[in-house]
Amino acid sequence: MTRSLRRTALLCALTAATAVLPAGPVRAAEPPARLRFSACPEAVPRPAAPDRVACGRLTVPLDWHHPSGPRIEVAVSRVRASGTPAERRGILLVNPGGPGGSGLPYAVTKRAKLPESVRRAYDVVGFDPRGVGRSAPVSCGPMGGLFDSPGPDPVPAGATAERAYLSSLRDLADDCATHAGRLLPHLSTEQTAYDMDAIRRALGEPRTSFLGVSYGSWLGAAYTARFPHRVGRMVLDSVVGPWDWYDFDVIQSRALLRQRGTFFAWTAAHGERFGLGGAPGAVREAYLRVRRGLTARPAAGFGPAEFDRAVYRALGRTERWQGLADGLRGYLADGDPDGLRPATAFDSPESQNYESANRVVKCADGPGPSPRDIVTDIRRTRRLDPQPVLTGMEASTCAYWHHRAGHRTPLGSPDAPPVLLVASAHDPVTPVEGARGLRRLLPGARLVTLENDYSHGVFASRGDACVDDTVAAYLVRGTVPSADVRCAGPGLPTVR
Repeated sequence: MTRSLRRTALLCALTAATAVLPAGPVRAAEPPARLRFSACPEAVPRPAAPDRVACGRLTVPLDWHHPSGPRIEVAVSRVRASGTPAERRGILLVNPGGPGGSGLPYAVTKRAKLPESVRRAYDVVGFDPRGVGRSAPVSCGPMGGLFDSPGPDPVPAGATAERAYLSSLRDLADDCATHAGRLLPHLSTEQTAYDMDAIRRALGEPRTSFLGVSYGSWLGAAYTARFPHRVGRMVLDSVVGPWDWYDFDVIQSRALLRQRGTFFAWTAAHGERFGLGGAPGAVREAYLRVRRGLTARPAAGFGPAEFDRAVYRALGRTERWQGLADGLRGYLADGDPDGLRPATAFDSPESQNYESANRVVKCADGPGPSPRDIVTDIRRTRRLDPQPVLTGMEASTCAYWHHRAGHRTPLGSPDAPPVLLVASAHDPVTPVEGARGLRRLLPGARLVTLENDYSHGVFASRGDACVDDTVAAYLVRGTVPSADVRCAGPGLPTVR
C-alpha cells in the first residue's frame, strides 16, 4: 500500500496503527552512580514542605547505541512520598507532554493535584527529557522565521502561498541542522526511554511506575517497548495514537475543526453574553472577521499566525473558551487583540526551546512526509473548511530533515503488565481514537474514558472523582478494572 493510500485509510477510519520496526540492541553503559540530590533551581516551585523537594543531574550517553561515546546530563527532580515506609510503592516518573515539555517543575506542580493516596505512596520524579530545559537543551535558532512577529499567514491558499509554505519548512529544517549540531540525530523518544531506565537504576528502584500525559503517553509506550519487565504501574493520559507523527498531526487538525464547530455552537447558545451572534454560522463569520482583520492589519505584532496559536491553545481546554469568545468580541469592538494574547510570549527562551525540541524529537522518531503529501493534505483539510487551524502541524518540517530516522519508534509490548489508558471523549488535541489504537499494542490495557468532556488532560486535571479514584486504585493497590471504565463527564462549560 502506498503512503498516500495508507494515510487516507488512517484519516477515514482513525483506527489503523503504524507498524513499528525493531532497532538494533543497545549495549549497556556503565551502571550510573546514584543520583546526588541538592537544592532545585528557581524554576522548580517550592511546595508547603520544601524539604521533600530536591534536584540532581545524571550523566548518560548521547547515543545509547554507542555508550562509550560523548555524554550529556539529564536534570532530575524528586518529591518524596509523604506516607509511611509501609505505604511506599516506589517512584512515579512523570512527563507533561510536548515533545518539548519541561518535567523538572512538573514533579511538584502535578504532584500537588494527585490524590492524597498517590502522594503518600510514591516519590514523584520529574525530569527534563534530553534536548529540553536543563538537559542538553537544543536550539533551532530562528527556525525559518517561526518567531517573526507578526508571522506570515500559516494557512497557504493557492500555489504561490503553498510554495512559500514549503520553503519556510525547508528553512526551519536547515536552521535545526545548523544550530542543533551533533544533538540532532540523538534526541529521539527511544533514546529518552533509555534515559528513563537510567534514572530508575540510579535511584536503585526495581521498577518504573509512570504517568505520562499527551506526548508522555508516547514516551511511556516507547519505554514499555524497550523495558517491559521494568514497568511497574503505568498511566497514559490523553493518548497520542500509534501513528507516524505527521499522520497524527493531520488527524489532530481535523479534530480541531470539529472542536471549533462545537465552540461556535456553544458561543451562539450564549449569544446575549458574548454578542457574536445567536447561530453557529454567525459566530463563525465573526471569528473570520477577526482573522481577516488581523491578516490585513496586524496589531502590535499580532497577526494571523499569532491568532491561530491562540485559538489552538484555547480549543484544547474548555475553561479557556470564554476567554477566547471575549477576546473575539473585544477585537471586533475596538481592534485591540490583547484579549487574545497568551500570558507567555511565544518567543521567550522557554518557548524557543520547546518549539525546537518538538521538531527535533518528532523528526527523529520516524519517517517524515513528502512535500507532495503536505500540499495534498492541506488542500484536503481546506476542502473541509477553507480556514483550518494548522498550528499543530509540526512534523511537516520532517519532509526536509537532514538526518533521516532509521526506523520507527517501537511502541508497546505483549510482555508488559496491564497499563491504564485515560482519555476525554472529545479531546481535540489527542483524539480518543489514539487510545483505542495504542491499546492494541498493550495487551491487558484498560481504557478509562471521561464521556461528554471536551478537554485535553484528564487524570488529576478535570476534577472527576470517577477517573481519579479509578486511577488512584490502580497506582496504589494495583487494581486493574475488569473492563473498560466510562465516567460521566461535565459537558460543555458554564458561562461566568
